[in-house]
Amino acid sequence: MLFVKRKEERIKGKKGLKKFYPLSFSLYPFSVPYFSAMSSESWAVECRAVEFAPPGLNRPVLSEFSLQVAQGEIVVLLGESGSGKTTALRLINGLTQPDAGEVCVEGHLTSQWDAIELRRHIGYVLQDDGLFPHFSVAQNIALVPELLGWDAAKIEARALEMLELVNLPPGQFAGRSPSQLSGGQRQRVGIARALAADQSILLLDEPFGRLDPLTRENLRDEFEALCRRLGKTAIFVTHDLREALLLGDKIALLRDGKLAFFGTPQQFALSDDADVKAYRATLDLPAWMAVPDDDEPPTSVRAVAQTPDVEVKEPGLRAKLQRAGRRMKSKF
Repeated sequence: MLFVKRKEERIKGKKGLKKFYPLSFSLYPFSVPYFSAMSSESWAVECRAVEFAPPGLNRPVLSEFSLQVAQGEIVVLLGESGSGKTTALRLINGLTQPDAGEVCVEGHLTSQWDAIELRRHIGYVLQDDGLFPHFSVAQNIALVPELLGWDAAKIEARALEMLELVNLPPGQFAGRSPSQLSGGQRQRVGIARALAADQSILLLDEPFGRLDPLTRENLRDEFEALCRRLGKTAIFVTHDLREALLLGDKIALLRDGKLAFFGTPQQFALSDDADVKAYRATLDLPAWMAVPDDDEPPTSVRAVAQTPDVEVKEPGLRAKLQRAGRRMKSKF
């Protein structure tokens, strides 16, 4: 029996919660993507054997790339620079089309969507926030509702509502320009804009990558709580393993344009895949930085490491996970 803090399955009409659950933990003997019997209409986003190579490049950026994202799920794309993470987001958003394979959004091929309608249907948050410098904060948030033809009173009310949602008091921030905001505040505005038209799917390309560690952690926690409360589907690109472990319901590890691993954070902690092992090794810090056992709460990684009935094949992995667990304030 393994006790971990797991994200509760989202039930229609109810908020997602976090609790401690006793889990019967079963390991899967693979590190490649697995597929459910759900129909394609059931997935918020689905990529089927996608191939994509930009003109002039002698190798594909994505190859045999397949991914399934359920409604209300947060999936983190992890991998080195150039592994195809951002390209995957661009394909989902219809900014480019695959050379082979299919990309579906809410049961429809991206090639069947009207390109503009698809992009307005999906919220997109960039690392540099992408705010228009000549617009006020409220005008930036109101951009997509205006393009959708909402009436002025509804647009204004929605902009103020979104500011409240991301913890920016409208009276203080609605009239400011982006240049008058801190980095964390700008990213909050970017998230508010991505949610303004009630988009059900969010794509986030390293949205917190340029923030200081404390602001990044606070904003990440707020973003996750927001997604759970509103039932949003999110695909989140990051280079940060700790962020992936804390935020994702599933982790998709890309290597040279292919999906090397797809599974839960708990499965990631126990995978035998060489690339997964290399990422886990980055959690290890010098011995002089170790924290005493009783200074940290239990974490998923630490719980796996301390569970004797879970088979860990890699020599020394259990001890490594124990050390990593003492250094991670994990919340799942």
